[in-house]
Amino acid sequence: MSNGSFFPEPGRRGGTLAIVLVTLIPACFVGWLLWSSLGGSKDDGADGVGGASGASGPTTSSTSSPPPPSSGASAPPAPSGKSGKPGTPGKPLKGKVVVIDPGHNSHNREHPSQIARLVDIGTEKKECDTTGTATNSGYPEASFTLDVARRARILLEARGATVRFTHDGDRPYGPCVDERAEIGNKAHADAAVSVHADGAAAGERGFHVILPKSVRGGGADTSAITAPSRRLGERLRAEFAEATGSAPARYIGDGSGLDVRGDLGGLNLSTVPKVFIECGNMRDSQDAAELTDTAWRERAAHGIAQGITDFLNE
Repeated sequence: MSNGSFFPEPGRRGGTLAIVLVTLIPACFVGWLLWSSLGGSKDDGADGVGGASGASGPTTSSTSSPPPPSSGASAPPAPSGKSGKPGTPGKPLKGKVVVIDPGHNSHNREHPSQIARLVDIGTEKKECDTTGTATNSGYPEASFTLDVARRARILLEARGATVRFTHDGDRPYGPCVDERAEIGNKAHADAAVSVHADGAAAGERGFHVILPKSVRGGGADTSAITAPSRRLGERLRAEFAEATGSAPARYIGDGSGLDVRGDLGGLNLSTVPKVFIECGNMRDSQDAAELTDTAWRERAAHGIAQGITDFLNE
């Protein structure tokens, strides 16, 4: 035994080092695996995604979409476009008043003497109202107009408009044409539309919009409303054609889809922008097939509602 430092024998030193290395290498490897699984290999490069190995999940870059809403939250609704179609949303109609006049009344035929009495329309006198036309199968124009008017009302009210009817199937007959105009006047309507369907000869197809002629006489004076009524009519023509796929009638208005008249009390006596729309020909079998179809009437209502919306958003 020596009092100085102890130096191991050469063979013994090599054996000890080997034992140490055998012990440390596996431990280091296990440690590296643990570190890597905890995200130690994540690359914070400018592309904003993980390293080339893809071991770590993607990170959000400045151009990525926002994360989905958390549980319990609802995603924002998609923009609603024209007539409920996708696209650029229209302006709201809050504060706007729209009067819709469903043409005729299903009970008019039960009151022949009342609807036959004459009323003053400014330029002349005409019957209070008429029974309207019908398809060859017996579907009445009055039923069609009330259904389409109610559908258009739903759409316009959803956009914020105040919608008033001249009647809602709740009157024994009428109202007379002079009262129909007066309802729109008293409401100070921003727009008024009378919904009808035509009774032309079989084979004549399509829709058209009737505009007020500039008339003055008796209680009629349309000089202030002819220009805005034409703009309303032009927008109705465009949107109705787009919504329904119908073409303007060729048998009237030279195929323009617009007809100017000075013999309708509902127009002559109006002091607010107003037009009539004849949605199709009930006496033509092809038009009648559309007018009696529920889905087509919904499209017609969309066209009317959007035409009014376009006009009010000018």
